[in-house]
Amino acid sequence: MSNSSPIVATASASTVWLITGASSGLGLALAQAALARGDRVLATARDLNSLAPLAAAFPATCRTFELDVTARADAAAAVAAAHAAFGRIDVVVSNAGSAVLGATEALDDDALQRNLEVNFLGPMRLIRAALPTLRAQRSGRIMVISAAAAIANYPGFAGYGGAKWALEGACESLAQEVRPLGIHVTLVQPGPFRTAFISKSVSFVAEAPADYEASCGKFLRFLRSMDTRQPGDPARAAEVLLALSALERPPLRLVLGRYAHDKAKRKAQAALRDLETALGADTDYPT
Repeated sequence: MSNSSPIVATASASTVWLITGASSGLGLALAQAALARGDRVLATARDLNSLAPLAAAFPATCRTFELDVTARADAAAAVAAAHAAFGRIDVVVSNAGSAVLGATEALDDDALQRNLEVNFLGPMRLIRAALPTLRAQRSGRIMVISAAAAIANYPGFAGYGGAKWALEGACESLAQEVRPLGIHVTLVQPGPFRTAFISKSVSFVAEAPADYEASCGKFLRFLRSMDTRQPGDPARAAEVLLALSALERPPLRLVLGRYAHDKAKRKAQAALRDLETALGADTDYPT
């Protein structure tokens, strides 16, 4: 862990952000948008050199920090660095992530563990590290970048989507715990956005039996074909997240992009249809 520039406390009314995975994609777009409007940002990534252009563009308001979400000590160190640099933390954004995709039968314990480390345990470490600071302030926002796979999952996404579902369940509990303390939690569910996630952060498990070709194989090929052609604009998403940070009562979930909105509506409608079967309703003791 190291910092790209000396950490010096500053005084300002601007919003202070801590953003993981800020070297590319949505994390970079959000960091750029926040800095462009005069906010202060501690931007983190596994490769500190990848953050150099951001720090050079905003030398007065951007600090960078090397953070690997799978390293247990890094989250607490990043929180301490942000507080030392800026005196407070207003918005914590858990954005860093990666995925191992493939048929469930082909996933081994190592692949599943990596998904949990990066997409569940890592974000939970960051949140837990930040909570003492936010609790002492009696204010703060926690934005957790989830996935459309947590709205409704896909074939071949058991490991990645499963970790995101676990994260969302934990954050539902967290939101209720911290709301009386002035801390708000929002799960951000983006659809396909034009980032380098597929090409740089996804590993595909190919050793599945041929029987899965019509389900997992077909969908994972489609996913690869979408790379660089996703409809979502990270810059526009970043502007929405800036607006979200200012809401007095932010939602527990924020769906980003038309694809994800349509998906969420279909999922809600399907859930209502399932409830209408009423098969499970009459299982209580008679009253």
